[in-house]
Amino acid sequence: MSATRLLVLGVVRMYGSAHGYQVRRELLSWSADKWANVQPGSIYHALKKMAAEGLLEQVRTEPSGVGPDRVGYRLTGEGESEFLRTLQQQLADVGDDVNASAGFLAAVAFLPALDRERAVSLLKYRLTQLKGNEASIAGLLAHGTQWGQPQHVNALYRLWQAQLETAVSWTRDLIERLRAGEYVMADEGPSFGSPGTGRPAVIKFD
Repeated sequence: MSATRLLVLGVVRMYGSAHGYQVRRELLSWSADKWANVQPGSIYHALKKMAAEGLLEQVRTEPSGVGPDRVGYRLTGEGESEFLRTLQQQLADVGDDVNASAGFLAAVAFLPALDRERAVSLLKYRLTQLKGNEASIAGLLAHGTQWGQPQHVNALYRLWQAQLETAVSWTRDLIERLRAGEYVMADEGPSFGSPGTGRPAVIKFD
């Protein structure tokens, strides 16, 4: 599932029901167009496609006053399951990309939708993968030129190594913040992105 689909499901879930303009306004206020490449057209496409797939259902239509009527959507039971499944998958899996993927960034945006211990467990799994990738890059730096690799390519490996070191440090920090009780998580009461909570207070992942 793309980052856009996860974000759209998460925002509709947060509002309880929402139309495309609400979802667009919310995501643009997070600058999701920059870090997840969420475009207005892709938001409306995702809403229609996920409704056709049974992840969303139409609940109301509102006159917009300036254009086509606005169609409201809410998550179905299947949509709720898909949101939580994808959130956990994107949070835990590193994949082949050295950089954090848009899907992972989308998962972090809805991190409080998980129970605290579940979030810690998934991030610990991610950390293990990152450390494994870090060791692989160190091996490439140590042996790359011996395998006939152009010496200047090591500059790429050093960049990847620095990115992985940063990702490892950031992930450890987030785990420690969660263990210290930062953020309100799903098992502790209404949290960021909880179903039907509407426009939330600002949450900072700093």
